[in-house]
Amino acid sequence: MAVEGATGRWVAELEELFLRVGHHFGRVEPRRRMREYVRGLLGPVGRKNSWQLAEYGGLTAPYGLQHLLSWSRWDPDEIRDDLQEYVAERLGEPDGVLIVDDTGFVKKGTVSAGIQRQYSGTAGRTENCQIGVFAAYASIKGRALVDRELYLPKSWTNDAERCRHARVPAERAFATKGELARTLVLRALASPLPIAWVTADSLYGQDWTFRRMLEETGVGYVVAVPKSQQIKSLAGIWRIDQLIDDAPDDAWQMLSCGDGAHGPRLYDWVAARLPVNIAFDPDPPTHHRWVMARRSLSRPQEVAYYLAYAPQGTTVEHLVRVAGSRWAIESCFQTAKNECGLDEYEVRRYPGWYRHITLAMLAHAFLAAMAAAAIEKGAAETTRPRWRRSPWQRSADYWQLADRHPRRIAASSP
Repeated sequence: MAVEGATGRWVAELEELFLRVGHHFGRVEPRRRMREYVRGLLGPVGRKNSWQLAEYGGLTAPYGLQHLLSWSRWDPDEIRDDLQEYVAERLGEPDGVLIVDDTGFVKKGTVSAGIQRQYSGTAGRTENCQIGVFAAYASIKGRALVDRELYLPKSWTNDAERCRHARVPAERAFATKGELARTLVLRALASPLPIAWVTADSLYGQDWTFRRMLEETGVGYVVAVPKSQQIKSLAGIWRIDQLIDDAPDDAWQMLSCGDGAHGPRLYDWVAARLPVNIAFDPDPPTHHRWVMARRSLSRPQEVAYYLAYAPQGTTVEHLVRVAGSRWAIESCFQTAKNECGLDEYEVRRYPGWYRHITLAMLAHAFLAAMAAAAIEKGAAETTRPRWRRSPWQRSADYWQLADRHPRRIAASSP
């Protein structure tokens, strides 16, 4: 009976999500194809391309799903907006954190939009790949991807004919990853998502314009920076590693930046608030700038550096927790790729990339919402022994159960 109840909750939640986004598809056929595509992304499909998704959905050919990604009339940005509203309702908390990072999609050939040989953090080396810049939302309830932009290198934006063949919009100009990140942040801040903090790795944290934008919006941040990052103070300009090296031994304290797979992630941390120049800013500040560092307990020579901007009264422990939340987006990438086929697309053109990625993010947000609901209702502990896997990995089990109840699935179809 518990399994029946869990299956019913999954069906009802997914149907509610389909109804939320379905009105963006003007005709019934693309709306039905969208449902089939997302169900396939959530299902136990070996490789989630159009052929295998079509086979899983009982279709004789993949052309309907391919048409959905390539030529149907629907705007993935409208789906993204609904996704952000959905995540705000299911996972939103006043102390929510927006995380910015990029991930690579290793692909063959030269015609896929944005593809070239470039460094991929996913592969850890230079590969022939596409790069997507993403934003994820994290709170105590869970985490989910909420926005995306495809990075187009200059080898693409400087070649109008190449862009035309890939159906890149004529108005799409070159933008650095930092500029794409600023776009994602501003869009998220204008959404229903309750965001108190922004965090990112050093690629974005070292960008002065990125930090300045965050300060102007009034949102707090904790961003990683390289050890060569320069810090301006009343006494002069210093490298951040030099400032940290001068910290006394008793300034370091062992703190947890969040729970990992094996318990609390413990490091030595040091933090110092930078002084305010009252000659230029006589009013009492509402926020303060900080420098921070994290040192490995087992390998003390491994030190990571941070800059922070936080409301007055923020504790070091709170800043450490925000810094630790940056790893949530890595978890999102892993789950979205393993469970929702984020990287298993075979589309080559610019619109198809956005459409597949957005629907995969929608499937991922659904999993996040169901995991949060299970934990809230106390169902996580009762169902975990049966599945013996985390809430993120239950999609295959759900669809195997749902396949035994075809009437329920048929009832949820348009």
